[in-house]
Amino acid sequence: MMITKIAWKNIWFKPLNTILSIILLTASVAIITLLILLQDQFEKKFNDNIDGIDMVLGAQGSPLQLILSSVYQVDAPTGNIDYAEAKQWMNHRFVETAIPLAFGDNYHGFRIVGTTPEYLTKYGAELSEGKVFEHNFDVVVGSAVAQKMDIKVGDKFFGSHGDSEEGEVHDDHAYVVTGIASHTGKVVDNLILCNIPSVWAMHDHEHEHNHDEEGTAEAHNHDDHDHDHHDHEATEEMHDHEEHAVAEEAHHHDDDHDHDHHAEEAHDHDHVDVPVSEEGKEITAVLLKFKSKMAIVTWPRLIPQNTKMQGALPAIEINRLFTLFGIGLDALQYLAYGIMLISGISIFIALFNTLKERKYEFALLRVNGASRLQLLMLVLIESLLLCVTGYIFGTIVGRLALSLISGSSESEFKISFNPLEFVWEKEGYLFLLTIFVGVLAAVIPAVKAYGLNISKTLANA
Repeated sequence: MMITKIAWKNIWFKPLNTILSIILLTASVAIITLLILLQDQFEKKFNDNIDGIDMVLGAQGSPLQLILSSVYQVDAPTGNIDYAEAKQWMNHRFVETAIPLAFGDNYHGFRIVGTTPEYLTKYGAELSEGKVFEHNFDVVVGSAVAQKMDIKVGDKFFGSHGDSEEGEVHDDHAYVVTGIASHTGKVVDNLILCNIPSVWAMHDHEHEHNHDEEGTAEAHNHDDHDHDHHDHEATEEMHDHEEHAVAEEAHHHDDDHDHDHHAEEAHDHDHVDVPVSEEGKEITAVLLKFKSKMAIVTWPRLIPQNTKMQGALPAIEINRLFTLFGIGLDALQYLAYGIMLISGISIFIALFNTLKERKYEFALLRVNGASRLQLLMLVLIESLLLCVTGYIFGTIVGRLALSLISGSSESEFKISFNPLEFVWEKEGYLFLLTIFVGVLAAVIPAVKAYGLNISKTLANA
């Protein structure tokens, strides 16, 4: 105890040396701690989100972009795919579950995604209040969105077109919040979910121009797939029926326009369930889970050969992403270990330099009954105190840095990190490494103190 007290006083005898050593150690420990936490949580978050998705079906383009946009809701989608064509693959006997996604608008930067209630189940999101979307324009809001935008069940809001907040506001249809999802720590927390016909209905007026071409292309597609002429007629018929429905809906809307709020709300639910035809409609992507692993091997080749779509495998793409990230993280890690080595050298120099001045102090300690071993311990403890202090500060600074990163990554990438999580094994190794650096730096000065010749030193004094 006495030795530790003396060691602590000795350390602060030359405060600048001490502070430099602690800063260097803190920096290296902070960087390594940050990397350990980032890597651990990043991989866990990424893998949690692709759990149970064997393949993503989407428009041709970059497979990584398709995965990032459809699974992680980060990037812009690669384009749209024909719903009728996608359905043929969704209903295949190899497929266990198929969750369609249609990206429409956003609300203050939060994506409004058309899908099925299975999407909630897939991410383990229960409803903390309210109920799942049943009618068009009913939405279930993710926990993070509800919290940030202060949304409650029963609230209404208008979406803006596309991905950016600055898109034109669709003020002809209000979304009604029917439920709020529980917190999962996955992408679903940052989304607003509705059924797919809502997305179609919202953009019907935009598609109106392209309808004729689409209908023909669609019918042509069916012919390609060896369907007979009846399909073609059915297509035309459904198409006419839909235009009639849309025209009627528009007429309806004009009539009711001057009613008061309650009437409008009732009207909302009237027109809400006018069935939106699937004919010629598009979706963005489909999340597939297979019964047979055979499909994972064959479909990525079959799909682009037979359709305008592609099948991207999340496991492979995310692996590729980690490899790219890994190069940068490794470089940072080497930098941190380099700083740690420098801090070890600085502790060594500080101890070695003070030895010359402290020879007499050591000799007096010996005269007063201190053993050689106690002198050895004194130098070692000084070094270890510096290391432990540096480690504690480093761990704190690393976590502060993570919470700053988490703030910006949540708005950009919809991924948040938890600074209070501990990766015991890796951080334990880091602690041992720090102690090892301290011992190594103190070895030569401690041995010199141990071998001190008392009489000679005092005679010289």
